[in-house]
Amino acid sequence: MSDLTKEPTGESAQTTEAAEAAVDTPQPAAVDPRLLVREQGLAGYLNDFKRRVRGGELGSLPVVIGLIVIAIVFQIKNSSFLSADSIANIGVYTSGLGIMAVGIVFVLLLGEIDLSVGSVAGVGAAVWAVLSVTHGVNDWLAVLIAVLAGVAIGALHGFFFAKIGVPAFVVTLAGFLGWSGLQIWMMGNEGSINTPSGSVVESLTGYYFEDKAAGYGLALVAVLAYAGSLLLDSKRRKAAALPARPLSEILLRSGVVAVLAFAVAYVLNEPAGARGLPLALVLFLAVLVVADFVVRRTTYGRQIFAVGGNAEAARRAGINVNKIRITVFAISGMLAAFGGLFIASLSGGATKNLGSGNTLMNVIAAAVIGGTSLFGGRGKIWSALLGMLVIQSIQQGLNLLGMASEIQFMITGAVLLAAVVIDSVSRRTQKTAGRT
Repeated sequence: MSDLTKEPTGESAQTTEAAEAAVDTPQPAAVDPRLLVREQGLAGYLNDFKRRVRGGELGSLPVVIGLIVIAIVFQIKNSSFLSADSIANIGVYTSGLGIMAVGIVFVLLLGEIDLSVGSVAGVGAAVWAVLSVTHGVNDWLAVLIAVLAGVAIGALHGFFFAKIGVPAFVVTLAGFLGWSGLQIWMMGNEGSINTPSGSVVESLTGYYFEDKAAGYGLALVAVLAYAGSLLLDSKRRKAAALPARPLSEILLRSGVVAVLAFAVAYVLNEPAGARGLPLALVLFLAVLVVADFVVRRTTYGRQIFAVGGNAEAARRAGINVNKIRITVFAISGMLAAFGGLFIASLSGGATKNLGSGNTLMNVIAAAVIGGTSLFGGRGKIWSALLGMLVIQSIQQGLNLLGMASEIQFMITGAVLLAAVVIDSVSRRTQKTAGRT
């Protein structure tokens, strides 16, 4: 009889029996760690939070803590810091640069940079002023053309970067210089065009909703929309047999948002002399909500993260990398031009110097301070709001204390450096922990 037909004996027989038993015995299903966290209640969330911090997953924690510290320090130094006028000023002055920072967040998610946003903002304001004020074009049409000019400029930058292969740093640096020259040429010999009274651009930062229902209504809509999105997301995840947030967590998160939203509405509405809800803040929040939806809830947004994480892998996965890059720079140009109109509204008109100075640095600093990584593939749209709140709160507090502008620059620079250091250390920690 052939050896192939012999029965296994000794150790070989035991090994065979063990293997068959292993095959026949059902293995325990893997349990998602998020389910274990939620089953443990508050203690589970605290343990998970500690684990994330040790692993370098800090998220928005540093900037939130920073905002709390800033508010406490300046309120102690000057009791007017959290007054209605001060909060309104922070909201208004945050809006224009914050909208530009949203465009920078899109670019940073690709792991690139756009150095032209300041000059593109100036060109956008110049286009509106020349068309509307000098040539009498309909105000709304002039605004639309100015924003579309920003789209075209951004798309041109993206084309040279994606199709020709010129580094984004070089393309946008050339754009910074070139569009600054175009801005000066468009403004002519006078160098400035004042914003007409009652114009659309003047209303961007000059209009306030005095009716208290506007502030409280916006707060209510924000809370309901946030809670609804959490409930809808939980329902979808349960339908797909994925871990979902329990109702208790949804209620807690919504409660925190409600407290913050209604507190701001109260400060803007109730104290004596309060002007109400600024239109600029409403428009900024609208841009944030739309951009956040695009980035987190659409295929296009997921493709941006994929390209920023690994462009070659994204290309092999079938993503049109060139299209993503061009459209992202177009979005950055569009929001830069739109933000330029807010700056023109605040300064009383379009000038040949609009968008110069520290505009570019503040916009980039806001995105980075808010938590968007300089290395690409990681960040949130809301980091533009958080970062601008930090910068503008520092400036507002120092202005109330009568500090010189050079002190503001030094403090803002230190905060920016701290944000980049935290990001670098966080990435290194995550790599060590095997999370990247």
